[in-house]
Amino acid sequence: MEAPAITRQRRPFLAPVWVMAALCVIAIGLALAIYRSLATTTVVLVRHAEKELGTIEDPPLAPEGEVRAERLATMFGKVTGVGRIAAIYVSDTRRTQQTAAPLAARLRLQPVILPGKDVAALANHAMHDHRGGAVLIVGHGNTIPQIVQRISGLEVPPMAEDEFDEIYVVSVPTLGKASVLRLEY
Repeated sequence: MEAPAITRQRRPFLAPVWVMAALCVIAIGLALAIYRSLATTTVVLVRHAEKELGTIEDPPLAPEGEVRAERLATMFGKVTGVGRIAAIYVSDTRRTQQTAAPLAARLRLQPVILPGKDVAALANHAMHDHRGGAVLIVGHGNTIPQIVQRISGLEVPPMAEDEFDEIYVVSVPTLGKASVLRLEY
């Protein structure tokens, strides 16, 4: 007579422990990946500097506007390190391009020229092409409040015709609410 075969039954005692450990490792990996992808995009918005008064359609900067453009270059012209402007966007007018020129020369950047009335394009380029960086937009008194609203969801008061000294610094985190800081220069 043969001895009966010994059958072993697997006990699933450790299976729940291993499954939970694997799920915890996956969750920690996903949390780290999400944390590393979080970034805050900073958009600095200024109106073009003072322009020459006259009857021509696209006037250049006035002498006081040239001084203001140099002041802007001094403020944001840090070539390396934290807070460096990564890109400059200007409209297709001479005065916005001349306002950005001293800063662009200091940072060795070529300003991106977009149609001044296309607020959506300016906002989209600033937010998507330079995610996590700092960008400068030089616009007009009627477009700067619209761009701030489009980027941050917050409304700012309209700019007066003779107001050239406002700077809006919009910080947009990947998660959470945007914030707007208004400065004068």
